Amino acid sequence: MKENRSKSVFIQGAISSEFIGGSIDKHQSKTSIGAHNIFLGQVRADIIEGKTISAIEYTAYEDMANTKFYDIREATFKNFDITCMHIYHSLGTVKAGEICLFVFVSSPRRKVVYEALEYIVERIKTDIPVYGKEIFEDETHQWKVNN
Repeated sequence: MKENRSKSVFIQGAISSEFIGGSIDKHQSKTSIGAHNIFLGQVRADIIEGKTISAIEYTAYEDMANTKFYDIREATFKNFDITCMHIYHSLGTVKAGEICLFVFVSSPRRKVVYEALEYIVERIKTDIPVYGKEIFEDETHQWKVNN
């Protein structure tokens, strides 16, 4: 397995609006940036077989996942003219309505951030070993199917 050369992308619990706002605020001094794009993944209160999801409990093979996140990061910088890229994913329990994935991309040009963000999110959904256990209001649970 390839050595992980990056910090962990994982945050325990939901990703707060304060954290997201702070991330945006830190980029105001980077005056070569002309565009930002953000993806926020939010836990939905889906109804499955008559039961409503109240939360998702996320687990991951952290070392493997961080290595794959690093690979996505490197490929994105290679393929797109971006200035900055940040990815954060929740571990643990995240309630319906809370944010579980935060991807933030910056570039000198607008069009690039749209293309790069879509590339990153699609790679995350297909390549990253993060698993979600859907917890229903009646406290039963099942493993989430990624879609």
